[in-house]
Amino acid sequence: MTITETGPLRGSLAACVTGSGPVRAHIDAHRRELRELLTEHGAVLLRGFDSGGAEGLDGTVRSFSGSAPLTYAERSSPRSTITGQVYTSTDYPADEEIFLHNENSYQAAWPLTLYFACLAEAHTEGATPLADIREVYRSLDPALREEFERRGWRVVRNFHGDFGVPWQETFSTSDRDRVAAYCRDKGLQVHWRPDGGLRTTALRQAVHTHPVTGDRVWFNHATFFHVTSLAPEVGEGLREIFPDEDLPTNTYYGDGGVIPDSVMDELRAAYRAASTRFDWRLGDVLVVDNMRAAHGREPFTGPRRIAVAMAEPSDAR
Repeated sequence: MTITETGPLRGSLAACVTGSGPVRAHIDAHRRELRELLTEHGAVLLRGFDSGGAEGLDGTVRSFSGSAPLTYAERSSPRSTITGQVYTSTDYPADEEIFLHNENSYQAAWPLTLYFACLAEAHTEGATPLADIREVYRSLDPALREEFERRGWRVVRNFHGDFGVPWQETFSTSDRDRVAAYCRDKGLQVHWRPDGGLRTTALRQAVHTHPVTGDRVWFNHATFFHVTSLAPEVGEGLREIFPDEDLPTNTYYGDGGVIPDSVMDELRAAYRAASTRFDWRLGDVLVVDNMRAAHGREPFTGPRRIAVAMAEPSDAR
């Protein structure tokens, strides 16, 4: 295999492996080296191989992670199942950016490894940018970091019956008792709304230690879920419909205190400064260390279609 560090991925998230033939056979033959690259760089782009499309991604996960893909649980964004535990990337309008985030970092447990496979290229843009969350952590004002480490962060989600992802889809059940049991197990507070909707509240940590490298990483959804991270017209529109406490998602300090807009501005700037991008090619497979690299999505035109899968559950603190 050929490894380059000056190819489509640049900076610290830089390992691009090129070759030919079935990608699963290549992984089986070089698994140890590929795992080392993932630990060193945080992301590995496999290019030029026969990936097998969406159906092949399941086998790619099993070869690279040594386990089956995970079910997408406690959903926060619309996805469609392609096959088994392989899903579409977030089904948002093509003209909207999806800000950088770490998959399921608002949950009590999350996937340690993410997989993306390009099924169709965009005509313009459509990259899956990556940001080194070690660098995000290091670049933040120490006082800002300390405040989040001391107070934690809180996510409030409101499930309205006629707006957004319904709680039945998020929790894959319409049984309230099952939802309540799940939430108790995962550290979520539950409040059933008079209109049949649901509010959940969770207190989480903002900073974690990578379970393999020991690095301190900025691993949370505090920025992504904050109302000011939405496109201005979207955030303003939501605030015209709902008071802040009833917004579909919003974040606070762990004690419920409001996070100042200036803090959110600094956080978003830190993610963008730590980010890199590449243009997808048909058949590309991207493997991401979810506790090393945040990911997002550029707006795009054309038929862009990316399959995603998750593996290796973790609750590292």
